[in-house]
Amino acid sequence: MSTRRGERREEILRVLARLLEESRPVRITTAMLALELGVSEAALYRHFASKAQMFEGLIEFIELTLFGLINRLEMEEPSAALRVEKMLSLLLGFAQKNPGMTRVLTGEALINEDPRLQRRIDQLHDRIETTLKQALRFAVGEEHGPEDIDVAANANIMMCYVVGRWHQFVRSGFRRKPLEYWEAQRRELRVQA
Repeated sequence: MSTRRGERREEILRVLARLLEESRPVRITTAMLALELGVSEAALYRHFASKAQMFEGLIEFIELTLFGLINRLEMEEPSAALRVEKMLSLLLGFAQKNPGMTRVLTGEALINEDPRLQRRIDQLHDRIETTLKQALRFAVGEEHGPEDIDVAANANIMMCYVVGRWHQFVRSGFRRKPLEYWEAQRRELRVQA
């Protein structure tokens, strides 16, 4: 029974993410979600106490996926400078493959929802920036003296770039891909003195 319950929860989250992939923003209601799933709204509430809890499920999926990939990257890539670059590419690539999740990452899907959801996304952004900062410290140690580089400022500009690309992707109705121009722009994002 719990396996079936877990499968239904995942199905609800998949459909929610798919609905968020619509090129124009639409406020998703539980009635809309239930209709899409072919169940009653009451059936949704057997799996989630609220719509906010459904969005929390998506945020948790995003966190687990991104940090799982980042951790694997940290273990597999010996060069700290390349780790930073690949981390940025990973953040952009995740958004490109998951447009509905990008709407959550930018907070657009959370407008008019419980404010704690936006705070959780803000915390996720802070955690990503902290991870970039840590990776940059290692990269700086490989290439420069630690006093030569403002690691916090570099991590912040990288995070601003990523979030900006996410927003551009969402605002364009998913036409402007996050990885568009990445090959040319990545050179500009290298650690600067």
